[in-house]
Amino acid sequence: MRVLCAFPEAMPSSSSRPPACLAPVALFLALLLHLFLSSQAGDRRPLPVDRAPGLKEKTLILLDVSTRNPVRTVHENFLSLQLDPSIIHDGWLDFLSSKRLVTLARGLSPAFLRFGGKRTDFLQFQNLRNPAKSRGGPGPDYYLKNYEDDIVRSDVALDKQKGCKIAQHPDVMLELQREKAAQMHLVLLKEQFSNTYSNLILTEPNNYRTMHGRAVNGSQLGKDYIQLKSLLQPIRIYSRASLYGPNIGRPRKNVIALLDGFMKVAGSTVDAVTWQHCYIDGRVVKVMDFLKTRLLDTLSDQIRKIQKVVNTYTPGKKIWLEGVVTTSAGGTNNLSDSYAAGFLWLNTLGMLANQGIDVVIRHSFFDHGFNHLVDQNFNPLPDYWLSLLYKRLIGPKVLAVHVAGLQRKPRPGRVIRDKLRIYAHCTSHHNHNYVRGSITLFIINLHRSRKKIKLAGTLRDKLVHQYLLQPHGQEGLKSKAVQLNGQPLAMVDDGTLPELKPRPLRAGRTLVIPPVTMGFYVVKNVNALACRYR
Repeated sequence: MRVLCAFPEAMPSSSSRPPACLAPVALFLALLLHLFLSSQAGDRRPLPVDRAPGLKEKTLILLDVSTRNPVRTVHENFLSLQLDPSIIHDGWLDFLSSKRLVTLARGLSPAFLRFGGKRTDFLQFQNLRNPAKSRGGPGPDYYLKNYEDDIVRSDVALDKQKGCKIAQHPDVMLELQREKAAQMHLVLLKEQFSNTYSNLILTEPNNYRTMHGRAVNGSQLGKDYIQLKSLLQPIRIYSRASLYGPNIGRPRKNVIALLDGFMKVAGSTVDAVTWQHCYIDGRVVKVMDFLKTRLLDTLSDQIRKIQKVVNTYTPGKKIWLEGVVTTSAGGTNNLSDSYAAGFLWLNTLGMLANQGIDVVIRHSFFDHGFNHLVDQNFNPLPDYWLSLLYKRLIGPKVLAVHVAGLQRKPRPGRVIRDKLRIYAHCTSHHNHNYVRGSITLFIINLHRSRKKIKLAGTLRDKLVHQYLLQPHGQEGLKSKAVQLNGQPLAMVDDGTLPELKPRPLRAGRTLVIPPVTMGFYVVKNVNALACRYR
């Protein structure tokens, strides 16, 4: 800015008045001084902009998906289930033949059913014949004996009723103890197996010292796996059995060292490398703990640590997350079994598939603490309905997502964590309501405000089916009931699951994601090349 002032040739006396042009100069200098002092004090706020009352700035997010090739392809049984041995201790085993429970399990097929947990370390085969069987009665030829010497049936009705497929896993100890165990050579095999692994049942070997007072290093554990494989191969029905391990816990420094020793010795012996993950140690005290993006991202770091070791010795080896829970110590009532816990679970599914983990096994399907999918009254909890929607809509092929208008400008020393998480898959080919080539998005909005998403590129002007899952009732995020597109979800009867009805959105309509919610969106008739074939 230039200030022009014409001074007279002769200076006036000190008693005369100052020139008139000095007033604006003084005002200008005062303004400069004010701005200088404000900047020194750190006040760099922009000048206020006049806006219409009630008008808020909104950001429109543009979303596109790469449809030519999938970035990952996971197992058909990607989302699988686990039964905890507590069902034996608590006397729930007979209830596995319940029609209602079988209906709920069948809804999540295809899946592996893993029978395992820390209590399997105390399950031993008892070589006792079933007297009722010799008289032509029902039941297995042999029994399973648990750590309190209770005799219980070793068969699982879920398997017989084709609800799920039993995973042939060492710490299952189930396939080795079924009805075909009457053959003498198999009985001898069990005895040898029991003697060899009396303290080495393969569940969280990094915790053996705590549970058994004895530590096992990775190299020795690897040798034990090799021996187990050699025991199984001569037996016809187990010659092609799959072997998974070492089922380590959280990959801290000592656990990574155990995995490194194991992979060096037995990396080629196992069909997939397994580990377990727990998001929160101890009991959760408030519902907002489940919405922390820092907590959601802890899993990604663990995946990278596991993959680094595995790829060092056996590049391309499949990796399974064989046991995932939100909170330890059995969870917290009204929190880890509430709608809020679903944010962790759905993000887990999206993140694992996106980073190439082949299978995730949810602990537990039934009865264990408050982390389960079905409560002790056989009522499905929010995570069950979330899993059911995932099974119905999500296929094994993972697609790359491209988003514009979402990322904020990063600042030095600050990590930007996304509160809006978007994943894309080919729509499940088991769902005959959608033609092949359709794409399913699932979106997590952790913001306290709604978000608007505009489909672009190959998704532009396509018909969309919305499956919006929200809490039902007055409890809000702590609710154990959910609604789909505004309609409460509940079983029709013991043998019938409800119809999952979508809400059709017209072509080209902007997707509006309500605050703190989760939803699935099927984009119809995209004819995506990556999704046309299985």
